[in-house]
Amino acid sequence: MTTSTSIIIIGGGLAGCEAAWQLLQQGKRVTLYEMKPQGFSPAHKSPHLAELVCSNSLRSNSVGNAVGLLKEEMRRMGSLIMAAADANAVPAGSALAVDRLKFSQYIEERLLQHPRLEIVRGEIGELPPTRPIIIATGPLTSPALAQYISSHLLKGPYLYFYDAISPIIAAESIDQDKVFRASRYEESEGDYLNCPLDRKEYEQFWQLLMEGEEVPLKDGEEWKCFEGCMPVETMAKRGLATLAFGPMKPVGLIDPRTGAQPHAVVQLRQENLAGTLYNMVGFQTKLTWPEQRRIFRTLPGLEKAEFLRCGSIHRNTFLNAPLLLNDALQLRHDADIFFAGQITGVEGYVESAAMGLMAGLSATSHLAGVAFVPPPATTAHGALLHFLTSAPPRNFQPMNVNFGLFPPLLTKAHRKERGALYAARALHDLTDWRAGIAPPPLAGDG
Repeated sequence: MTTSTSIIIIGGGLAGCEAAWQLLQQGKRVTLYEMKPQGFSPAHKSPHLAELVCSNSLRSNSVGNAVGLLKEEMRRMGSLIMAAADANAVPAGSALAVDRLKFSQYIEERLLQHPRLEIVRGEIGELPPTRPIIIATGPLTSPALAQYISSHLLKGPYLYFYDAISPIIAAESIDQDKVFRASRYEESEGDYLNCPLDRKEYEQFWQLLMEGEEVPLKDGEEWKCFEGCMPVETMAKRGLATLAFGPMKPVGLIDPRTGAQPHAVVQLRQENLAGTLYNMVGFQTKLTWPEQRRIFRTLPGLEKAEFLRCGSIHRNTFLNAPLLLNDALQLRHDADIFFAGQITGVEGYVESAAMGLMAGLSATSHLAGVAFVPPPATTAHGALLHFLTSAPPRNFQPMNVNFGLFPPLLTKAHRKERGALYAARALHDLTDWRAGIAPPPLAGDG
């Protein structure tokens, strides 16, 4: 039986910070190892904990959407990440987007107020000998530590895919006379800037993407891309109309100057509370930086755009979780080793933080010598844990939370009503789980 009240966490990203917060709230002592600012991954730039490296959006905030439901569950479990997001939100329509700097500072300040937390700065190439330990190093685990984990801890394959980041533009460099402000289907002025394209402009832009120079992969590496974060030029190669039905879809947007829906749009989302930065929504890219400036400046309103951060690609590392982890996020062959966050095989900021929350609660039970009982699969957290531990390991790939991971509803409902029904069931079962009440059996349970 583990009797320690202290635990080590490796990694100060969303998952590591959330796991630390949950343990601290239960009176445990935490030593958090974070390599920044002494060392940075290819995608990280800020010295603060919980840095958002891709988008500043945490996606839908509606509980009728699976990720919105996951956020609401986290709020009800006292999530630090959600408190930070809600306190530092920026306009984004029905989505929850944040000022990424203030978001990170909020989390770091709250954690540093805890006397039971110690932060050790600097890169490590192997795990400290103290146990138990939560590994929350994320998809950008340093090469040395990744090699150590692979060779010393794991008895199954260690996988990877490539992820891409969208550019950020200075607001003052956007030509306001050529863009319009709107959110989809909203009659009043919306939260996004929209660069409208007619058919000819769209087809010319598509052709430029098709011919643009991309950053080459390293020798021996294979391009494995996560479908939920596909580079815009990769999507373009799937056909002329693909972008117009994807990140450039104009549906629900009316240009007030023409009174008509454009053929396509590029949406820009506010990055910070001051409104001085904008992100190109859905424009993750592996084009070279000179090509990004050349091609994206052909878009209406972006002719003189100042790119404060160009898009980029980076290798994401994750576990073959169904082979390696149990539903307490422990290694199957070593109960003192926990994994948390995106390295477990979930995709997305919120999912990563949610698995940090679960790892924190699981480790709390472990420290008390009590078996962790995961949330029922009818909840968003339980559905993600079930996916990680029961998906076919042969072709395992990261996934965002979605209602397809949940057990089916027991009653038939119209498609538009299903999200609300999934959410009502999930929040009811989460309340019972937190109260220690076992969920009722589902149809088909033996």
